[in-house]
Amino acid sequence: MTLHRPETLTDALALLSAGGVVLAGGTDVYPALRDGPPPARMIDVSGVAGLRGITRDADGWRIGAATTWTDILRAELPPLFDGLKQAAREVGSVQIQNAGTIAGNICNASPAADGVPALLTLDAEVAVAGPGGPRRLPLAVFLKGPRQTDLGPGDLVTALHIPEAAGQGAFLKLGARKYLVISIAMVAAVVEMQGGTLSRAAISVGACSPVARRLPGLEAALFGRRPQDIAALVEAAPLPGLAPITDVRATSDYRMDAVRTLITRTLLQATETAHVA
Repeated sequence: MTLHRPETLTDALALLSAGGVVLAGGTDVYPALRDGPPPARMIDVSGVAGLRGITRDADGWRIGAATTWTDILRAELPPLFDGLKQAAREVGSVQIQNAGTIAGNICNASPAADGVPALLTLDAEVAVAGPGGPRRLPLAVFLKGPRQTDLGPGDLVTALHIPEAAGQGAFLKLGARKYLVISIAMVAAVVEMQGGTLSRAAISVGACSPVARRLPGLEAALFGRRPQDIAALVEAAPLPGLAPITDVRATSDYRMDAVRTLITRTLLQATETAHVA
């Protein structure tokens, strides 16, 4: 195995053009090898200048691709990002949070990726560099299916961009135990309150479909409603796009029932701490 450690994006893309596996935190790459041999060529991008860190400008926030979950937890971010921070605490163990990166979480494209629901509620866009030049696309478009993304040969995720917005984020995850567990279901939400009612709600569900899904119909139904209306609305709402499977962790029926409870609890958690305009 040959390991390359470029220090610039130009060098990283040049190396990637010849093929190889991208390595950053390695928390998904190495477990996926199981007992198999390592790839012949690996490109460690963790030292590439500009790929790690969180910055803000007039348009919003930029989270570098190699930013770790611990970086996110320690960053001074507004309440809008509380759901993402709560998700960061659920990514494996502290050791995994110290090494695992935000881009690795989305590029792995697991239906149960902890960071994806929160990023969807933040309307995250993925910045990609590659042979065709730089481009940005919504996270919902970037994720094509289980273990499938919009990345082509020679492409590299460089950052996630979050548009400037107000709101209070929240996240809840259901698993068979408290730590080091793959989700049975998880929900992220961002809400804004106007007076005593919801003026905006963004809701995303993970581990209940091939990729995490926003729920635009429920989001629209919640507009202008009071927190005490949430439980009944969620219970009656159709949830198109969700298609949970039965596996060793839970049955599809259990997941579908549990996710409604999670949606209600996540929304109430967000509304309880949201700033009321």
